[in-house]
Amino acid sequence: MGFPLLSLIVFTPAAGAAVLMVLRSDNAVRWTALGVTVLDLALCIAMLVGFDTSTHEMQFTETRPWVPALGIAYALGIDGISALFVFLTALLGWICVLASWVAIERKVKEFMISLLVMQALMLGVFCALDLFLFYVFWEAMLIPMYLIIGVWGGEGRVYAAFKFFLYTLAGSLLFLIGVIVLYFHGGETFDILALTAQDLPFRVQAWLFFAFLIAFAVKVPMVPVHTWLPDAHVQAPTAGSIILAGVLLKMGAYGFLRFSLPMLPEASVHYSTLMLALSALAIVYGGLLALAQDDLKKLVAYSSISHMGFVTLGIFALNLRGLEGGILQMFNHGVTTGALFLFVGLIYERTHTRSMANYGGLMKAAPVYTTFLALFTLSSMALPGTNSFVGELLVLSGGFAASMAVGTAAILGALLGAAYLLGMYRKVALGPASVGVRYKIRDVNAREMAAILPLAVFVLWVGLYPKPFLGIIDASVKHLLAQVHAKESGQ
Repeated sequence: MGFPLLSLIVFTPAAGAAVLMVLRSDNAVRWTALGVTVLDLALCIAMLVGFDTSTHEMQFTETRPWVPALGIAYALGIDGISALFVFLTALLGWICVLASWVAIERKVKEFMISLLVMQALMLGVFCALDLFLFYVFWEAMLIPMYLIIGVWGGEGRVYAAFKFFLYTLAGSLLFLIGVIVLYFHGGETFDILALTAQDLPFRVQAWLFFAFLIAFAVKVPMVPVHTWLPDAHVQAPTAGSIILAGVLLKMGAYGFLRFSLPMLPEASVHYSTLMLALSALAIVYGGLLALAQDDLKKLVAYSSISHMGFVTLGIFALNLRGLEGGILQMFNHGVTTGALFLFVGLIYERTHTRSMANYGGLMKAAPVYTTFLALFTLSSMALPGTNSFVGELLVLSGGFAASMAVGTAAILGALLGAAYLLGMYRKVALGPASVGVRYKIRDVNAREMAAILPLAVFVLWVGLYPKPFLGIIDASVKHLLAQVHAKESGQ
């Protein structure tokens, strides 16, 4: 209807950040940031209510000339794939504010500004329909995330922030070169939909595929360019870890869905075996690393590498079940792993240790905390009835259809996941009382419950009734697969 809903969704957090600049009270800053993120979530809910699930076409589109001489436009729009992640970003935004309410004690205004600017840029990535605009959002995300880790992180925050910045910047430079090559081979336009319609020679596709692969693999992250992730997670404040796990890791997988598959279909099919092998490696290797950890935050960080391996496996299975499972698992991972990092932050605020060897007996000291921790642990294990079960089942089904060996490796990764997650819960919640007695740990309060409950709702909602979520992505996924196979077969 001409209403700029997506612009409002993208720039409401940025406008909120501008408002925060003139506030003096830390309390006013917190409440304003919370109000802005809740408003942004309300706008995203309105978007989903008005979203037409029967079509793969872009919806809520906005297009205005930006640099006409170079074919650059301010163009926004969403389909079923991006709609899910726009909502996820807004959902986690206000949870990050709540998670930082007392955890961030210094430079509260600057932290909340960085948080809101980060949210605006992440939303822009999922909404951009112009490749140049996409790259601006994609690259600008580095700055607030670097600040969140480097200023408000742990003792090794500067090293972790530099490592995160250098890894992602190196990938982004290759992506920029790929964008330029794509611009000149695609008719000198940055229009993502127009570029998707182009039929590029295989040699160009192959070169672009590997340029994009490195850029996206760093963000996922895939083995062997994953080493920045544990350092970033361990040093980041709780909100930073939630953003990293919940949204930032999805950017790489989203890049495969938005660029590699539709624009480079022949190369995507040709190198799918390589991608499946790398995915299987990430699943098993990440699981083994998680199994060896005593640091609770490192365990959850390495589990992310394994779980994102399931996502890329589903994507490059190149069949309907795998692709829908991979996309749904992206959403599920954001909910479940975001929640686990929230729980790590809550226990760290109380004990000032992340070593699981120091935990024990929390079931008696904090029964509500350990009950919800059990729910999210079972979700991460993909227990039937939880959200991850649906996504992982679809991924495994698609993975076995694509490769028996890769499917078998994924099963091994799932078993490793059960081992390290059950071991973690035993050490934290069960066993002889230690930290729970010495520190007299209090249970979760009303503010913390407000952050936990929405995530718990989605764990059960997707697990028990996934139809609405699969319905959002179904038409877009079928269209994407049709594009890949039609172009790959030369039709």
